[in-house]
This record gives sequence, structure tokens and C-alpha cells, in this order.
Amino acid sequence: MTNQAMILATQENGVLTITLNRPDRLNSFNDEMHRQLSDAIKLAERDETIRCLVITGAGRGFCAGQDLNDRNVSVGNETPDLGFSVETYYNPLIRRLTSLPKPIICAVNGVAAGAGAAIALAGDIVIAAKSASFIQSFCRLGLVPDSGGSWFLPQLAGHARAMGMALLGDKISAEQALQWGMIWQVTENEELSDTVNQLAMHLATQPTYGLGLIKKAIYAAATNTLDEQLDLERDLQRLGGRSEDYREGVSAFLNKREPQFKGR
Repeated sequence: MTNQAMILATQENGVLTITLNRPDRLNSFNDEMHRQLSDAIKLAERDETIRCLVITGAGRGFCAGQDLNDRNVSVGNETPDLGFSVETYYNPLIRRLTSLPKPIICAVNGVAAGAGAAIALAGDIVIAAKSASFIQSFCRLGLVPDSGGSWFLPQLAGHARAMGMALLGDKISAEQALQWGMIWQVTENEELSDTVNQLAMHLATQPTYGLGLIKKAIYAAATNTLDEQLDLERDLQRLGGRSEDYREGVSAFLNKREPQFKGR
């Protein structure tokens, strides 16, 4: 990492907490921040002791998406290739988050706009403070929702609401996002951290391998036919049944004790 830590990563009790740390820019991304985030996610991918990932933002925002200071289009200058930026940074990020075989909690502490909103919705469980909001701001710039935004929105909120959010760019409050099924929970501002930490520590004690299989099944359901999904469930159940955690879960149930899952 460089001297300026744009990403903070702390690990405790099986939970890796990644904090987007450019509060003066509402945690908007530049290329260096992407590189630092990529390094932090490697910890979650490679360290078996990490069994839950939390992503949040420093200051008053979660993430305002791309820092437009890095994408300024001045008269006479060549226009930037935004597709290159999406392909190089944002698409790999979303693919890594959605395929990570561990639960991810996104703690949305403030505004989540543009790609920042899509990153928030890429969390497996999204908990937002009451003051948080979600904005699909691309339409104001003549752009298209990226980072999976055009996929997450109709999947979570439905076609009509996705169209409205994407075409109008209106601010969606945390309470509205909850009502529309976009997120899991809304908390009081001052309770967000404690609520997320408690849930993360719980998830870090659960059968992590099985939770990863659940993620795979639910994401596949978006494009599978029923027959394909039934076959996938069979295959994933076979894998789950071979895990150490399944053996421990059954043993604990039969012996009326609390299970001690190892995450494998």
C-alpha cells in the first residue's frame, strides 16, 4: 500500500472489516483506491480464519462511486475510455464479492451513489443507517448503471422501480430501500456499528463453507430454469453433506449441545 491508506482493514474474531477511507471525497474511487481494496479483499479470499467480511465507509458517506476528478473531460482533451475502467476495476470487484464463499455485510453509513450503490447491494446482507440513501446518479451524466447496478436493481426492487431509479436518479432513503426489498435492515445512526458487529461475529461462528454454497445457489437462481436449479441444489447439497461442519451440526443436534463450527 502507499503512504495514504485509502482502505483500512482490521481483523478480529474471524471478521475482516474493510473501511473505504477517502472521507473528504465521500469515499469515491480513484485507481489507487481500487488497488488497495483489491489487496484487502485478498485477505478475505486467502485467509481461512476470516469467516465474515464487513464493508463500510469512513465519515458521512458509504461511497459516492467514481471520483469524477479522475475522469474529467476537458475541451480539447481525449475522452476517457470508461469501459476500460469498468472492465479493469469495477467488474472484477463485483465478481470477487459475489463469488466470495463467505458472507459479506455492507454497513451503509451514509450516501451510496453510482457504483457505490452497486457495491453496497453486492453485499449478502445490507444494513443501512437511517440517514443512508441510495442514488443511481448515472443518468445525470449520460451514463449507464454499472458495477452490476443494472442487474441488482431489477433483481432486488423489480423492473418498474429499477427503471424509475435509473432514469430519474432520485434519492432513495434507507427506509424506502427496505420497503422495496433492496436491503435487509435499517438501524438508528448510532446503532449501525454495534448491530453490524454483532451480526458479523455471529456469522463468523457459523458453517462458512455451507454459507458459501448458499450464496452460489441464490445467485445462480437468477438465470437458471427450475430444472437447472434443482440439479444445482442436488450438487451443492452433496458437497455440503461432505463438510466437517455438517458432521458437527448433526452431532451437536443429536447430543443437544451448541455446535462448534470450523468453517469447512
